[in-house]
Amino acid sequence: MVSEATCIFQGVVTFLLIEYLWELYLSIRQHKVYQQANKVPEELNEIINEETYNKARVYGLDKSSFSIIKDLFGTITTVVIILVNGFVHFWNIAGIIISTLGYDADNEILRSAAFMLTLNIFNTITTLPFSIYHTFVLEERHGFNKQTVGFFIKDKIKTFIVGQVIMLPVISAVIYIVKIGGDYFFIYLWIFAMAVTFILLTVYPNCIAPLFDKYTPLPEGELRTSIEELAASIDFPLYKLYVVEGSKRSTHSNAYFYGFFKNKRIVLFDTLLKDYVPDNATTSDIKDVATYEKKGCNNPEVLAVLAHELGHWKLNHVLKNIVIMQMNLLLIFLVFGLLFQYEAMYRAFGFQHEKPILIGLVVVLQFIFSPYNAILNFLMTILSRRFEFQADAFAKQLGRSKYLREALIKLNKDNLGFPVYDWMYSMWHHSHPPLLERLKALDKTD
Repeated sequence: MVSEATCIFQGVVTFLLIEYLWELYLSIRQHKVYQQANKVPEELNEIINEETYNKARVYGLDKSSFSIIKDLFGTITTVVIILVNGFVHFWNIAGIIISTLGYDADNEILRSAAFMLTLNIFNTITTLPFSIYHTFVLEERHGFNKQTVGFFIKDKIKTFIVGQVIMLPVISAVIYIVKIGGDYFFIYLWIFAMAVTFILLTVYPNCIAPLFDKYTPLPEGELRTSIEELAASIDFPLYKLYVVEGSKRSTHSNAYFYGFFKNKRIVLFDTLLKDYVPDNATTSDIKDVATYEKKGCNNPEVLAVLAHELGHWKLNHVLKNIVIMQMNLLLIFLVFGLLFQYEAMYRAFGFQHEKPILIGLVVVLQFIFSPYNAILNFLMTILSRRFEFQADAFAKQLGRSKYLREALIKLNKDNLGFPVYDWMYSMWHHSHPPLLERLKALDKTD
């Protein structure tokens, strides 16, 4: 008779393989599109020229091949860790670390922190070659990478240190709450998770993000005045307006806002702003702007992009996503509360006599909830696409349709976005509608 632990083990591995094969199937479908769609479709003739189209197609092919190999490696690594009882080995190493430092190896809070640190080091090392290749080969080949080797190394080190400084105290607090929370610990855990989420949303942009990129106030001028007027026209409580020097990393561009209540900030990537030159620019920087003067958007196009982003705020998309995320967390913690003492779940991953709280949480989050997460992610993708269309419609209501259309086309060209997609791949992966769909929606008569 097959044991419960064996059933759980087989179920987890089976779903991992099914999920991988599904993703591989979708990736192959899209890869074939990159290979076969080698001529600009008629409906795109006025939007993109043949040279840019072919560059985007080759970039898409390279990204697709890289993604397929990376996903294969990730799946193999995860399955091997499960097959060899990897979590048990990491847990034992954590116990050795704690003992070596002079602490009791039975101290579950310290051991859990050591386990996460060990696992994070392992993940960082195993994924580093892919990160290096993506930055210095793939992105470099297509003209997007702006990082030096020194910048890349410092960035990785800072990312790892900051990640551990945040994660390890949170993990320790989670273990403590489960231990003292009684039968309803999942409610306290949910409240704690909400508090951490809001603290990070507040602290990260002001204290953590500046550790990685330089943020400077947008200089006085026509663009700043126009943005302030746009914000005031829809009662957006604009508090600060920043430009982030994303060009030190990549030529990809973006814009976003953050903040709670009356303290909203808007952040523009310098790569979004055509002809932007920082106050401390050197002669070389000015020459670079002249060289790449066709990159980025002009002022009316930037305002149209911001009108779209402000539409997300006006239509409460951010708030809706936060509510969904918190309800999902409550469900996860509730299920964890029902399962974390289930011995068969731990035996399935090699733990015969121990039931570490952190291991139970990892197993529930990463494996038990995998089918649910796959469905939820798909539904969130559908919702996100709906939100994007609504934000575009909001910008259109503000009279920005023409310039938003121009901005979308220009940003698609600048980022070498390939405009042709397999419908199944797009439906599953694209949280933002493809370019043609957005343009058609903007062109519709209300």
